Amino acid sequence: MRDLLRPLELMLLCLAGVLTERDRSINLFILEENRILREQLGKRPRLTDDQRRRLAVLGKRLGRKLLGEWASLVTPDTILRWHHRLIAAKNDFSDRRGPGRPPMILLLRKLIVRMALENPLWGYDRIEGEVKKLGHKLSPTTVRNVLKANGIEPAPERRKRTTWRAFLRANWSCLAAADFFTVEVWSRYGLVTYYVLFVLELSSRRVHVAGITRSPNERWMMQVAKNLTDPFDGFLSSKRHLIIDRDTKYSRAFCQLLSDSGCRPLRLPARSPNLNAYAERFVRSIKTDCTERLIFFGERSLRYAIDEYIEHYNAERPHQGIENWPPIALPVGSSPAYRFECRERLGGLLRSYHRSAA
Repeated sequence: MRDLLRPLELMLLCLAGVLTERDRSINLFILEENRILREQLGKRPRLTDDQRRRLAVLGKRLGRKLLGEWASLVTPDTILRWHHRLIAAKNDFSDRRGPGRPPMILLLRKLIVRMALENPLWGYDRIEGEVKKLGHKLSPTTVRNVLKANGIEPAPERRKRTTWRAFLRANWSCLAAADFFTVEVWSRYGLVTYYVLFVLELSSRRVHVAGITRSPNERWMMQVAKNLTDPFDGFLSSKRHLIIDRDTKYSRAFCQLLSDSGCRPLRLPARSPNLNAYAERFVRSIKTDCTERLIFFGERSLRYAIDEYIEHYNAERPHQGIENWPPIALPVGSSPAYRFECRERLGGLLRSYHRSAA
């Protein structure tokens, strides 16, 4: 029996050797074919997810050593990394998880950020208390996380860094600006230059025309100063500072009268119109919208046009700097039945729209 098995074993060994050599030749041919294809393409081919999965399954069976000898498209580490991803995907049960803790609504996040920016002295507890007053329960840690995610420092650091914008907003209620602009008016003597002095309240953008004259001498300026600082209805009665340029019409007596009334004039440096930007912007607006589009015959027509524009500017014209509201916001009708109406001034040169009850 043993004698019969020996020839059979020898034959099987020979056959296995032939098959092994044949497989090796096939593999060498396929490997060389892949190299030629890569040389023809000039770059590494992009594999799909299904192709990566198939290579990862077969490559895991070969092991790192054989992959280093036979892999030609990708490295052994890449194939093994694909295999590890397959294992991770198999054990991923994220689709079975519950909703967990709901995220904070966007409106509440914006509110927390707004409170921190508008109030540099408020800490996490103070903001949490303000939010609680509005009907939302939070923890100081949640407030801290929201501010940290938006790059906002804690209160001790924020209070050390006051921006110019925040400083000006805190003092706007006591600031006003004044300036002149000129208008050419036809008279029986030809063109006459009229000077218009106006004062602007920075906090509300409300404008007051202090006077219109052909000769702004010191006597006229002193009377204007008295009117502006009148303790009962003076436009500057509640203001502490008035921004003016270096125009010689603002005489020393004029400035002294303002100072004695509690409103200190602040002269700007020479040739610095940007430092009185709000007043300069009003001059541009009234000239573009009104005075440069009309021809005036006599002082009376000029005064009428400026009065109409000032009323339009204060009560009807939206301003971007105050969230697109007029300086003197008119109440909006609450009646469910209403219609839109157009109000015209100066023959339709100025228009505004409002709604009224039907």
